[in-house]
Amino acid sequence: MGFNGDMYIWKDRKRFMGMPLSFTRYGLSEDRLFLSVGFLSVRDEEILLYRIRDISSKRNLWQRIFGVGTVTVASSDKSTPQVILKNIKYPQDFKELLHKNVEECKMKRRIRYGEILNGCNHELDDTDDDLDDYDDLVDE
Repeated sequence: MGFNGDMYIWKDRKRFMGMPLSFTRYGLSEDRLFLSVGFLSVRDEEILLYRIRDISSKRNLWQRIFGVGTVTVASSDKSTPQVILKNIKYPQDFKELLHKNVEECKMKRRIRYGEILNGCNHELDDTDDDLDDYDDLVDE
């Protein structure tokens, strides 16, 4: 579905001097973050929200003057390990919306932090060797 559809809970464009004058579009649905770049030749990327590991934002002086900012998303996605949403309106609000949706998506899928880091889906218990190694490092 294109960026004109109703599936998005948030969408914006990369902005220049506060105006949405670019062919870079961003979108957020309940379970995915989308990036579309280009006019004649279009590149589309998407990240499943449960794969997002870190979200940060920054606003330099010019961005603050024009009411925009940059949000950087780090993920465990192989093809798109990082997405930079440049010059979006209300970056702090978007960062909080994304964080909330990422956590909800992880809760629905019962994803835990260790599963994302290790890239595995086995259950951790008291007999897991990885935990014993971690305990040994902490005790030293």
